[in-house]
Amino acid sequence: MDPSVIIGLLLAFGSVVAIVTMEGASVTALLLPPPMILVFGATLAVGLAGNTLKDTVQAFKAIPKALIGKPSKPQESIDKVIALAEKARSEGLLALESEAGDTDDPFLARALQNVADGTDADELRTMMEDEIGTRSRADHANARFFAALGGYAPTIGIIGTVVSLTHVLENLSDPTSLGPMIASAFVATLWGLLSANFIWLPFSARITRLSELEVERMTLVMEGILAVQEGAQPMLLADRLRAMVPDHHFKGKGKADAKENVRSAA
Repeated sequence: MDPSVIIGLLLAFGSVVAIVTMEGASVTALLLPPPMILVFGATLAVGLAGNTLKDTVQAFKAIPKALIGKPSKPQESIDKVIALAEKARSEGLLALESEAGDTDDPFLARALQNVADGTDADELRTMMEDEIGTRSRADHANARFFAALGGYAPTIGIIGTVVSLTHVLENLSDPTSLGPMIASAFVATLWGLLSANFIWLPFSARITRLSELEVERMTLVMEGILAVQEGAQPMLLADRLRAMVPDHHFKGKGKADAKENVRSAA
């Protein structure tokens, strides 16, 4: 699990709690059911209205992955492809069929099965690129849904404040109650801004970033498998794949160190 999302959200909400406490106010004053129901309920409702039901369901199915999903490690993908290249050179491409059943990566498994079946390289590239594109579009739709919620929420919060202020104006005859009523009115705006910037927009950004990293991994695997099909020399293939990955993705070691480890293992 990548802890960044949990740490970020805790720090964000913790900052709000800190400022409320330091100002001498009570956090419970912000936890008012009516404005929270309006902001969250209406935001989800207009989000549903602006998308299909299937889009909405798929977007919320993406939340667990956004919270607990962790970025793939390029070095693991490279090591796997290099091992496959060495096996293909020593045992032939048909030996990759057994590897297809052993891997838990469906994308890699389908690619290996197609290589073992003798699928044409150009046709295989097209199939794999189509699968990568489909994955990217699906993730983009999920991210766009939450970005839309982030756009709706502040405005809905303002609507809640306007409704509450209308009620305040109806009670001008009681000056002692105006302060608390006005304060309560602005809670809707607060929750609209909080939900947009602390929940919906971070979810959208998180899904987008994880999707980018997954597409990079799938592209790395695709180029590797196509090179294996062509009979690429493993060490040269390792250099080529590492050149496709930014240096900071190699945890605790640079590309040169990672290359040396693979040569030593070989």
